[in-house]
Amino acid sequence: MLADTIKRIERQYEIKRNKADALFIADKKAVYDKAPKLSEIDKERTKWGIQTARLSINEKSAENVKAVEELQKRILDLKNEKEKILKEMHIVLAPKYDCLKCNDTGYILKDGHSEMCSCMKQELLNDAYNKSNMHNLQNENFDNLDLTLFSNIKEESKYKSELSPRENIEKIIKVSKQFINNFDDPKEKNLLFTGTTGIGKTYISSCIANDVLKKGCTVLYQTAPVLLDSIFSYKYNSNNSKELYDNLFSVNLLIIDDLGTENLTAAKFTEIFTILNSRLLTPNTKTIISTNFSLEELSKMYDSRILSRIIGNYVICRFFGEDIRLKH
Repeated sequence: MLADTIKRIERQYEIKRNKADALFIADKKAVYDKAPKLSEIDKERTKWGIQTARLSINEKSAENVKAVEELQKRILDLKNEKEKILKEMHIVLAPKYDCLKCNDTGYILKDGHSEMCSCMKQELLNDAYNKSNMHNLQNENFDNLDLTLFSNIKEESKYKSELSPRENIEKIIKVSKQFINNFDDPKEKNLLFTGTTGIGKTYISSCIANDVLKKGCTVLYQTAPVLLDSIFSYKYNSNNSKELYDNLFSVNLLIIDDLGTENLTAAKFTEIFTILNSRLLTPNTKTIISTNFSLEELSKMYDSRILSRIIGNYVICRFFGEDIRLKH
């Protein structure tokens, strides 16, 4: 099943790459029609390149070495001339691939070996987990967050904080950006978002996911109930791929939303503990947990083992304020 999925996605990549290459060829023709000199430069560079290759194969006499150096200088001069023309035209002539790491091939060369690019790994995750709940990320970023939706009025008795909701969200954004910037640092802690619904937890999680994806990492976003259903579906359904289960432990960023809303049983508790504990021990992985419950309420739902993992290894961000969804 996984092999069939990979082949299907590889075909999608091939189609995407071919489309980008075709657009590049059309763009290049249009540019060269406007500036015929570019075509002449290309022909000259090709001619000198062939001559350089021939001389390099021959005996490396002092005369040949000097001739190669002269030809290489001519080629460099032509390259600079071409770049100058394109700069004056305000044009960057290159294929527009979605992924600059693999140029939409799905694979990169690492240590002399071909391996799957992070973008294809993410496509496999999206395919396996129904788009990983991340199809609206383009619009969910820190730049689009309207801070005026959060009150700047301090109400300590109401919110149990000396900060206003706006000051608090600004503080959480700062913590989130530090998390993103230090994502590869094993010392950087995970994140726990607590607070009632409609006060920005899911939005901030999506902003982080967006930026982590841009770093070339893989992200999986699931609610706790769906995540646990997936685990038990794998364990009790032989048709489900082990790859799906393994992703929960190996994906670079796992975002678990709505922790505490699952119908908790001893078996489900064990699975949650296993995931959280294993990810703490797995290199290059981070976890964000989002819940509508307070830490005190969670302590009544879960065994102390889970709470100790969270308290010791997560930065706790408490969201508070009015439901911002009502202000749109």
